[in-house]
Amino acid sequence: GPRGPEPLAPWNVLCYYAEEISLRVPLQVVTTPISNWSEKILEKLHIPNIMAQDVPNLPPDYYTCQFHTNKLERFLGHENKDTFFKTTQRHQILYEILARTPYGSLKRGEVGIGRLVSEHVLTAAFPLHEMPKTPEDPKSLNMRQILHHYWARWACWRKYQPLDHIREYFGEKIALYFAWLGFYTGWLLPAAVVGFIIFLFGIWLMVTDVAAEELCSSGNAFVMCPLCNICSYWNLSSICYTYKAGLLFDNGGTVFFSIFMSLWAVTFLEYWKRTSSILSHRWDCSEFEEIEERPRPEFTALAPMTVRNPVTGAEEPYFPETQRLSRTITGNMVIILMIAIVLIFLIAIILYRTILSIIIYRSQNRAFSPLILHFLLLEMHRTQTKYENAFILKVFIFQFVNFYSSPVYIAFFKGRFVGYPGNYNTLLGIRNEDCGASGCLIELAQELLVIMVGKQVISNIQEFVLPRKLKPAPSQELIDEPDGQPDLSPWEANYQLLVCEGLFDEYLEMVLQFGFITIFVAACPLAPFFALINNWVEVRLDAQKFVCEYRRPVVERAQDIGIWLTILKFISYLAVISNAFLISFTSDFLPRLYYRYTTGSMRGYINFTLSVAPANFTQSYMTCRYRGLRDDKGQPTQDYYHLLAIRLSFVIIFEHVVLLIGRIIDWMVPDIPEEVEIKIKREHYMAKEALAENQVRQNIMINSNTSLLF
Repeated sequence: GPRGPEPLAPWNVLCYYAEEISLRVPLQVVTTPISNWSEKILEKLHIPNIMAQDVPNLPPDYYTCQFHTNKLERFLGHENKDTFFKTTQRHQILYEILARTPYGSLKRGEVGIGRLVSEHVLTAAFPLHEMPKTPEDPKSLNMRQILHHYWARWACWRKYQPLDHIREYFGEKIALYFAWLGFYTGWLLPAAVVGFIIFLFGIWLMVTDVAAEELCSSGNAFVMCPLCNICSYWNLSSICYTYKAGLLFDNGGTVFFSIFMSLWAVTFLEYWKRTSSILSHRWDCSEFEEIEERPRPEFTALAPMTVRNPVTGAEEPYFPETQRLSRTITGNMVIILMIAIVLIFLIAIILYRTILSIIIYRSQNRAFSPLILHFLLLEMHRTQTKYENAFILKVFIFQFVNFYSSPVYIAFFKGRFVGYPGNYNTLLGIRNEDCGASGCLIELAQELLVIMVGKQVISNIQEFVLPRKLKPAPSQELIDEPDGQPDLSPWEANYQLLVCEGLFDEYLEMVLQFGFITIFVAACPLAPFFALINNWVEVRLDAQKFVCEYRRPVVERAQDIGIWLTILKFISYLAVISNAFLISFTSDFLPRLYYRYTTGSMRGYINFTLSVAPANFTQSYMTCRYRGLRDDKGQPTQDYYHLLAIRLSFVIIFEHVVLLIGRIIDWMVPDIPEEVEIKIKREHYMAKEALAENQVRQNIMINSNTSLLF
């Protein structure tokens, strides 16, 4: 914290804890050049790669194995004790000591520096950023300066991220987030291009569509029934422009795009798994969760017993499942209660909108509830990874309901249970809300545009402006030039920066965006395009925050992006079902197809989609029309049942075909590339050889000592 500098650990302490926390150290340099998928494609096509940049001081890639003090001489660089352990490894060791040292009663969990900070005994505890130095040439820059010059500037917007440098400075967990964000942004490019082409097709259709011309030129031919109890009659021709605008999003091209995006999501996740396996092996984390991850300090302090780890054979603290079960059930019941409250608010909003026909502001800032409750109801997860996964899942379920409830209501429920003139359905005595004059799909498209454009722009502005209002970011001179703040010690200068709150909010924002561009893509083919633009900005904003505005976080290791991958898979499956129902029941695609098939043209389509209100509804000679396939008594017509059968068949066929193709893609793309499997085998062999050689030496020493005795 602000009281003093970073402590230095003696060599024997570093060695003891390096072995204790299973740090991996180098055996041999890997000579295979590092490249990525886009680099390979551009090279094959002989296209100049404008995204490449020559970043100095690339951290070398090593074959590694777990550190053991008794075979120190087998590791590369063991001669120099000052540089053998990397700075980030020293941070891990020091934090391990500080996090596991008790300061009070173990039964009350009074362990570790994290709790001391949370109880305000200490102000803060953090590793220091690297001190700025005067650069003579690019190779003399320190790692923070390199990241600032080659990553955290807007001029680098079209360049590859220096992922190995990010990992070297911030650790694997943060580097994996930026690797995933960059990979996701790159994959958005083909989706954005296809979506933009579909949008252009919608513009052409808007100009040439027969049904749209028929509606616009209908004049007073179609007098529509009131949409609510206090509304008046209206002419269908009055929605000419909004009906044409709806064709931008509701056309045959969106069916193709829905299939494309469903398969895109599956393929994206499969190739991310490959990329993740490459990175986790290159960054020595491929066995982290199974073998190397230590139990959490709180778990160790409060666990009532120990058991033998079946993988490592070591005695480890253990919390009986029966004791954990009651805590888990309590935590889950609280989340279910909070979701129920959100749904009650949603129903209340629907009722208010029906009565007053106004937009009710819906607060999005409800994440604090599960956050606080989770810490009150600790479920005693053994490792930090399991603890974070449980926390992420709870908050994501809450936020999923919170963010998606409104578009789901518009897409699948609004206007579905209205009834018909003279026999309207009610909820608590109030007539159910109907879709607007132009239909529900255009409303859904408008909502998505507000979210994908308005909300994301506001969010990025807040990310850019608010930290600078709270604590101004250091200028380029403070990062690049020494003695930028001569009156402050380094720890005081670092203390003035913002606290890094972790990656949860960053992941949540992107995963919710992934849901919007896949689950509801049938309603807005431009969604991937806006997501792409947002993410180009997001990468540099997040980079600036970590390099310039945040205190340096303690390095955390990670094998992959954790439970977020499972959540993304769930969203990709949900997207298939959602798009099938959107196309079948919300869009006009199937009714148009059915009408064209039965009549041979689109002439008279508008009249086909409108029913005449029963005679008992109108009090005068005037009749009115409403959307639906019903007869003059309000009963469904034969066309209604034919179309219902077609819609249900389409849902089943669409879902089965897309999921089958997705499974084939999953089967065809192996999770771990062959070259990585070979590297893993090579690394295991080298580690085994190093250990065996030490054992031989030990046996020789024992035998020689024995012979001397006799």
